[in-house]
Amino acid sequence: MSIPGFSDPLDRIAEALERLRPPAQPQASFDAAEAFVWQASGTFLQVPQVNRIPLGLLKGIDLVLGQLLDNTERFARGLPANNALLWGARGAGKSSSVKAVHAEVRARLGVKSERDLKLVEIHREDIGSLPACLAQFRASPHRFIVFCDDLSFDAADTSYKSLKAVLEGGIEGRPENVLFYATSNRRHLMPRDAVDNEAGTAINPGEAVEEKVSLSDRFGLWLGFHNCNQTQYLEMVRAYAGHFGLKVEDAELTRAALEWSVTRGGRSGRVAWQFIQDMAGRLGQRLG
Repeated sequence: MSIPGFSDPLDRIAEALERLRPPAQPQASFDAAEAFVWQASGTFLQVPQVNRIPLGLLKGIDLVLGQLLDNTERFARGLPANNALLWGARGAGKSSSVKAVHAEVRARLGVKSERDLKLVEIHREDIGSLPACLAQFRASPHRFIVFCDDLSFDAADTSYKSLKAVLEGGIEGRPENVLFYATSNRRHLMPRDAVDNEAGTAINPGEAVEEKVSLSDRFGLWLGFHNCNQTQYLEMVRAYAGHFGLKVEDAELTRAALEWSVTRGGRSGRVAWQFIQDMAGRLGQRLG
């Protein structure tokens, strides 16, 4: 039974609410590029050229690199594989490994337009929108590595709980064609003092610690990256110099590289690359 005079106002209210509703996001097309950056607004930005170095130039991390390569290739072939957490020292090659392995696996399997391995970066501050990002992948024939660089959480940050559900344990689950790779300086993604403080004030300290460190357990593959020694550092420097054809004697290259590492207070892949950029500039040579 309708009430006279009420239908028109209700229809107008319904129409106004319909206009206020944001338009549905169109289904993303992933055929145009090999890599994308996810935007929390619901869109993917194409990456015309990924900033990466060749796999062969990553020295001193052969073991972890081999594990990551095997895991990624199995995933690209449609076989079971694990989410991976690359943790450890600054500048040790964590993010470089992810990007280099992605390129290597694509080269090994061959690029097929109907089923490709895509690399999608999500920024730390956009982790809360990860479920919306993953929803875009479910209907795609491609396979996706979702990559978050420098992932960590502060003591008061609770967004790690939603990430736990997305990785493993949520009712919907992670799409079969998606892996999550993250890099972090922290093995458990939480500051040690936050875990200790939580345990110290909790009625059941063991349960508090379990809650804080359980996020790392969602990653089936833990790969540790550590500071390199002098031999490994010089191996990196020589590999870069040879790859880019720097015209410098080995004795001078070694002397300058060691001096550079002293001024930087450490040795790592990042320090080696920064030295090569400086050396190439002084020699008047271009890289690339």
